Amino acid sequence: MATWIDGKVVDNIHWHENLFSLKVEAEIEPFTAGQFTSLALEINNEQVARPYSFLSSPGQQPLEFFFYVATDGALSNALVKLNVGDKVMLKHKANGFFTLDEVPASRDLWMIGTGTGIAPYFSILGSKEVWQRYDNIVLVEGVRSSRDLPYQNLIEKFSQEHPDKFTFQAFVSREDFPNAIKSRIPVSLGDGSLEEKVGLKLSPADSQVMLCGNPDMVKSSVELLKGRGFIKNLRRKPGQITTENYW
Repeated sequence: MATWIDGKVVDNIHWHENLFSLKVEAEIEPFTAGQFTSLALEINNEQVARPYSFLSSPGQQPLEFFFYVATDGALSNALVKLNVGDKVMLKHKANGFFTLDEVPASRDLWMIGTGTGIAPYFSILGSKEVWQRYDNIVLVEGVRSSRDLPYQNLIEKFSQEHPDKFTFQAFVSREDFPNAIKSRIPVSLGDGSLEEKVGLKLSPADSQVMLCGNPDMVKSSVELLKGRGFIKNLRRKPGQITTENYW
């Protein structure tokens, strides 16, 4: 049976009315970068819980989580209203297999996500292992609007620390934004414009691809990559595509 513990909110960052981050102090068991835990609140005398990936890296305090306020999401609509000092429940033990332990070695690692599905990548990029295992790391983030692109300071930090290894590419589908591709990720995977912009070829021989976020994006991207010779990565049969849907 899952063990729940109390965490304390130490910051609630409102990027805009529908996008926010929580920083929480809590003594949880050690986790692996890319994993998730569950957060919960009492709402109308009922415990409401949902899984959320860590954005913070293992060993960091406070823990950090990244949220989109869903129109019909009782928990996200309550979490966004939390103040510093408020309590939130967390599962003591993390779960999930969207980690580097499950991704085979290769020359290049492509980390492709939409919206808050970018969170586990920040957790992984904040650890040492990923920089030791791959020669080239491409972080791809797809959003509707440029205001959905927080954490640019963190991206700049990775760029400065690893200028020869790290590339960031944004997709902004509903507006023009400097250096961003105005399209959707699956379209750009299909027509080659992502690779052209980044200056790196996607190939089964040299690339591992992680996909996280909108299930439609994940599904479409997987099908396009399969058409180019990539296969899903399974423990019993290693491949080049590792996925995690966000709802």
